[in-house]
Amino acid sequence: MTPLTAEPPGESAARRRYVIVCALLWLPPGLGMATMVLLVTERGMSLAAVAGLFAAHSLTVAALELPTGGLSDVLGRRPVLAAAGGLGVVAFVLIGLGTSAWPLTAGMVLMGVARALASGTAEAWYVDTVQACSGPDAELRTGLARGGSATSAALAAGILLGGALPWLLGLGPDLGARLSEATSGAVLPLSVPLLLGAALRIVFVAYVLAALREPPRPPATLRSVLRGVPLTVVDGLRLGGRDALVRRILLGAAAAGSALAAVELLVPGRTTALTGSNGSGAMVYAALSCAGFLCSGLGSHLAPLTARVGSGERAVLVSLAAGAGGLLLLGVTASSVHPAATTLAVAGFGLVYLGLGAAAPNENDLLHRRVDGAGRATALSVQSLAQQLVGALTGLAVGVLRPGPLPWLLAGAALLAGALLWLRRDDERAMQAGGVRARWRARPYRSTGVPPS
Repeated sequence: MTPLTAEPPGESAARRRYVIVCALLWLPPGLGMATMVLLVTERGMSLAAVAGLFAAHSLTVAALELPTGGLSDVLGRRPVLAAAGGLGVVAFVLIGLGTSAWPLTAGMVLMGVARALASGTAEAWYVDTVQACSGPDAELRTGLARGGSATSAALAAGILLGGALPWLLGLGPDLGARLSEATSGAVLPLSVPLLLGAALRIVFVAYVLAALREPPRPPATLRSVLRGVPLTVVDGLRLGGRDALVRRILLGAAAAGSALAAVELLVPGRTTALTGSNGSGAMVYAALSCAGFLCSGLGSHLAPLTARVGSGERAVLVSLAAGAGGLLLLGVTASSVHPAATTLAVAGFGLVYLGLGAAAPNENDLLHRRVDGAGRATALSVQSLAQQLVGALTGLAVGVLRPGPLPWLLAGAALLAGALLWLRRDDERAMQAGGVRARWRARPYRSTGVPPS
C-alpha cells in the first residue's frame, strides 16, 4: 500500500478505499443477521420481547437519521464513521454477551445510533474526495456501483459465515459447549458471530482513521455544531420540495422501501409453507437471502452498463420496472406450490434484488450531482429515511392483508409507480437548454458557523 499522507487520496485510491470501507461496514451486520434472533430467544426472551428489541433499533435509526447526517456534514466524514465503528463494537459485545433485557436493549439502541451515524457517510466521503480530485463533473457511477457490490457481497458472506460458525463449533470435540462452560454460559456458540462482528468493527475503526483522509475543515466548536446541524437538516428536508429530480429520487427510494418490506415480511412464511417446518424454512430463507444479496451486488456491478445503454434516468426506469416485474412474479405464484410456480417465484425474488441493486448507483449518481458537499450526507439521510418510513408503513399494511397475491401486487404497483416517475424528463431538458445546474447549496458560513466544503 502506498504511504498515507495528510492529503486526500486520488480518484482510483478513493474508489478502492471506499469499497474496502463498504465491505468492513456491512460484514458485521451480515454476521449478526444469521444468529441474532436465535441468540436472544436462547437467552430466554419471548418473541414479543424480540420484536420490541428490533423496534428499539428501528426507532433509534429513524430518529437520528437526519441529525447524524447533518453532524457528518458539519464535523466531517472520518470522525463520524470512526464514532459509528466504536459504538458498533460496544453494541455487538452487549448483544453477544447480554443475558437480560437491559443490556440487550442498550445494545440494540447503540447499534441503531451507529447505523444512523454511518448512513451515507462513507458514500459522502467518496464523492467529496473524487470531486475534489476531478471536479464536480467527475465520474461517480462506477465507484458507487462497486461500493454497492461490496456491500451486497459482505452481507451475503456474513450470513453464510454467521450461520455456519455455530454449526462448526458443534462438530467433533464440540468447542461450542466447552466455550459456554468455560465462560459460565456468557458466550454461547450463537454469540460467536456477534463477537467476531465486534472484532471486525475494531478493524473498521482503525482503517477509517488510517485511510479516509479528507480535506481539512475549520475546527468545529460546540456552538458551530449546535447551529450548523439543525440548519443543515432543515435544508435537507426542503431539498425534495425545491428540486423535481431530487423529489423523484426520494420517491424512488420510498418505492424501493415498500418492495423490500414486502419481500422481508412475506418470503419467510412462503419458505416455511413450502418446506413444511420452521427450521427448514429458515434455512431456505437464509439461502435465498444470500442469493438476493448476490443478485443485488450483480445489479450494482451492472449499473454503469445500464446507464451507458441510455442514460442514468432511463437506467433507473428500467431497473425499477424490472424489480416491479419480480414482485409481479411473486404475486401470481403466491397461491401455488407447484415446482414451476416455485421456480418463477425464485426468479422473481432474484429479479427484485437485481433491479433494486442496479437502480441505486444510478439514482445516487444523479443525487450527488444536485447537492454540494456541505449537505451531501444529509441528502443521503433524507433518502434513507424516506425508504425506511415507507417500508415501515408497507409492513403495517401487509400485516393486515390476507396472505396471497394482493400484498405482492400492491408492493409491485408501488415500485412500478416509482419507475414510471422517470418517464418525465422536463427538468433535465430545461437544465440542458439553460446550461445551468441546479444545486443545493448549504447556508453560508455566517449562518452555519462552518464554511461549505
